[in-house]
Amino acid sequence: MADVMDYASAGVDIDLEGAAVASLISSLTKSVRAKGTKGAPVDLPGGFGGLIEFGDVYLAMATDGVGSKLQIASAINKWDGVGIDCIAMNVNDLLCVGAEPLAFVDYIAVPKPDPIIHGAIGQSLSLGCEQARVTLAGGETASLPGIVTEVDLSGTALGWVPKGETITGEHLAVGDVLIGLPSSGIHSNGFSLVRKILEYAQVKYDDPIPFNPNTECRTIPQYDGKSLTVGDLVLHPTRIYCQPCVDLFEAARHDATPFSINDIHGICHVTGGGLSNLLRLHSTLGWHIHAPLPVLPEFEWLQSIGGVDTKEMYRTFNMGIGMILAVKNEVATVICDWLCNHVEGCAIIGSVVDNGHRVTHAIEGVEFSHY
Repeated sequence: MADVMDYASAGVDIDLEGAAVASLISSLTKSVRAKGTKGAPVDLPGGFGGLIEFGDVYLAMATDGVGSKLQIASAINKWDGVGIDCIAMNVNDLLCVGAEPLAFVDYIAVPKPDPIIHGAIGQSLSLGCEQARVTLAGGETASLPGIVTEVDLSGTALGWVPKGETITGEHLAVGDVLIGLPSSGIHSNGFSLVRKILEYAQVKYDDPIPFNPNTECRTIPQYDGKSLTVGDLVLHPTRIYCQPCVDLFEAARHDATPFSINDIHGICHVTGGGLSNLLRLHSTLGWHIHAPLPVLPEFEWLQSIGGVDTKEMYRTFNMGIGMILAVKNEVATVICDWLCNHVEGCAIIGSVVDNGHRVTHAIEGVEFSHY
């Protein structure tokens, strides 16, 4: 193959991104809010969502966008899932600190306003808010000719968590059990590589997919047993995990359940960087995935037509696992059973280990030592 098929050659260098973010953070000044007062920052490892003081509770905030998935939406003029993607990428991060998402605001930047596109995105945002059980509290639309050349969509989510119930990773311990929650598809990461693979393989967005996309844990409504276009499949929206996670937090607060909120030691949203996101939860402990969830067929197909290295696939995509909970060993089976009653396909996939701060995998060669 003439070209290397990886995320960096597609224009996204995860390592360089990490260095840039570290440089940005090191340049920021400390908050003007005094420690312990409303609005003061709360130290939080991992960085999936930020916490601030607010009286007897913490407020949680996260911001993110849909990314280059929007370029495919623009190419085929299909916008019915991108609002769900935008909300999912934000509220799922809030869940990782134990917060219940409450509200969302969006930001749409366009080279030129288009009432039809704006209406379709608005409907999609409404669906996302319904799935996440949040209020759409406002937003902003900016027309920026000369600055943006295509539609860009991002947003910010607000949530809350009682003090003493944050999930930060600080209580993680060797022997904790990892529970995987299945993804709905590619979600909203890795699309620069997706587009490069499809271009290399000369696959068009309106081509029918050459496989059945439905699995035991996922049904694509548009698939009628005959055809589904590549564009429709890759734009399938990101799964929102408020149900079951918020319901799990609520159940864990009640004495009637055999587990408590303190038994949930860490939550990882598997986004850009794939399984290396686990390393964000603790500075020294490691992770081993011994029984991964089934890989969704689109990942296998993309790898085969693009000749992408297996480690690169797991470094770029979620590969079928959208969220991972690290829980106390003694209640892992009970929590997993509870989750399975709410989301089909959840399963115990691995454990927290003392292996020198690495993610290792049942597949030889799939190993990560930095995020």
